[in-house]
Amino acid sequence: MAAPAQGEDSDDGIDEFMEKFKTQKYKNAFNESNWEEEFDKVPMFMKTAPKNIDPEKHPDLACIQSIIHDDDRTPEEKARSLKDEGNEYFKEKNYKKAIVSYTEGLKKNCMDIELNAVLYTNRAAAHFHLGNMRSALNDATAAKKLKPDHIKAIIRGAQCSMELRNYAGALQWCDEGLGLIPTDKKLQELRATADKQKREAERDARKAKVKVKKEQNEKEALLAAIKERGIKLLKTKPSRHRGSDSEDDDGGASRALADLELDGIGSQEATGAHVYMDEQGVLHWPVLFLYPEHSQTDFISAFCENSSFMDHLAVMFGEELPPWDSERKYQPQNLQLFFEDPEKRNLYQVDLEKSLLNILQHQRCSVKAGTPSFIVLVSGSPFSKQFLSGKKVQRLK
Repeated sequence: MAAPAQGEDSDDGIDEFMEKFKTQKYKNAFNESNWEEEFDKVPMFMKTAPKNIDPEKHPDLACIQSIIHDDDRTPEEKARSLKDEGNEYFKEKNYKKAIVSYTEGLKKNCMDIELNAVLYTNRAAAHFHLGNMRSALNDATAAKKLKPDHIKAIIRGAQCSMELRNYAGALQWCDEGLGLIPTDKKLQELRATADKQKREAERDARKAKVKVKKEQNEKEALLAAIKERGIKLLKTKPSRHRGSDSEDDDGGASRALADLELDGIGSQEATGAHVYMDEQGVLHWPVLFLYPEHSQTDFISAFCENSSFMDHLAVMFGEELPPWDSERKYQPQNLQLFFEDPEKRNLYQVDLEKSLLNILQHQRCSVKAGTPSFIVLVSGSPFSKQFLSGKKVQRLK
């Protein structure tokens, strides 16, 4: 439990306060000449109570009288008193306490419609300043229901709708208010702003819809191009959702392309790259190279399907070799590339002069989750011999 702060809800200053009595004389203390008069001001020791209690002269007595006779007041009087209390809290910017007072006033269920409308409107204002826009809007609506011409409630409703980005609702509030007071500048300004932002929101929604449609068309065209080339996609296991036993037409392409996202080391995690089709209809694939001898990987984010492997290897292992190749064995002419058949686990050696498309179209080659992957070994090296031993390897013609 946190300790109370100095000077707040603690007795830290009591000892110091009491010590002052040893050196300083207490001011305003009772003395022999006025003690009876002073005692008579304390309600507990009064011999007789004044007929008319003035809260300025007898605040304690007025408070006690208010507590004793609270039940004697009408619901309207109680509600108005709580409204005034809430207004004082509101002036102090203590909006939470103001809300409590206004709420208690509404609970009195008084029959004064005007007063109840004010209580709702004032509570809406307190909620508004606390950022509780939905609650503020509800209170403004309740106030307008009680008093349809309550202009403050209408303005508050328009403001809340603006904050909630319900521009159509804000326009409706403004139009109702301007129907009552056509010259109200606040409502005129709110309406102009709401109309402008409504048009901007509608424009942005149209742009977003066009963008989504364009992206969907591009996805469908990409999937069709992959299928047309006869490239096999190795699908990841789909997660079954309740109520989704069948695929709808609109989501078919999206789900198919979802299989092009990596579920491990690969394009999405490595660089965020994914297969795409350029304006000439040529596919560019993210390609992963694995170097098991050194537990390293390399990544090409956009491998043109018409480029050969040697084109890229000549760049990757040109003048500047990777730092992990301390023996400088990874020269393009020394390298062998393999892909793995996911079903039979056989390895197929790739002709480095072949294009990526030519290899991807092979009947035993599959693209797992959008990224073609190839194993790179140094031909004739001790590690290569050990790695390939016991594996069935076929050379592509």
